[in-house]
Amino acid sequence: MKKEMKKEHTGMVPRQLLYMAVLVSVTIGFILGAAYTSFKLADESSPGRVQSNNGSVPQSSAPGSTARDTKTDARIMELEKFLVQNPDDAAAWATLGHLFFDNSQFDKAIHAYEKSLALEPENPGVITDMGVMYRRSGQPEKAIKAFDRAVAVSPNFETALFNKGVVLMADLNDLAGAMAAWEELVKINPDATTPNGEKVADLVDRMKQQN
Repeated sequence: MKKEMKKEHTGMVPRQLLYMAVLVSVTIGFILGAAYTSFKLADESSPGRVQSNNGSVPQSSAPGSTARDTKTDARIMELEKFLVQNPDDAAAWATLGHLFFDNSQFDKAIHAYEKSLALEPENPGVITDMGVMYRRSGQPEKAIKAFDRAVAVSPNFETALFNKGVVLMADLNDLAGAMAAWEELVKINPDATTPNGEKVADLVDRMKQQN
């Protein structure tokens, strides 16, 4: 009996080491500030800056920014006042969500993103940002649903696929699901990289070799 237990434990070690190595590769940006999300959304023209009807809404940095803005609270208050008068401004709601995102106010960010999506439901960037907030608020299943929704809206939206893989592996212990998401990402963009610069294709190959 002892020998069988020892054999089973030994067989688990490579997978544990693999998990640790992969987590280091893929979660630096996602868990500590969603750097990959911010980078990709900047490239894919997410509503990180508000174009209001009257030009009076303050502009926001991209979601996930690590720099702390001492005027953030004032900007949030100004934007909230604007939205009282302009509740149908989807971009303004998205920007408010980004500000809460940056301040790790998860529930408030989700609420603002929901308001934006009620007006413009097919914005994959906002949907993905909301998914990140679900993950960071301890709701990984809702995060996955959000990422799937973003992909349904925009099948080539790389950020949603990447983050889906991270949540599946890091939070739901679904290695096969994570690999499937990242393989889909590699089909779209063979040169896609993780936050630390490793190619996603190389990461998937490494995971396959260990399994």
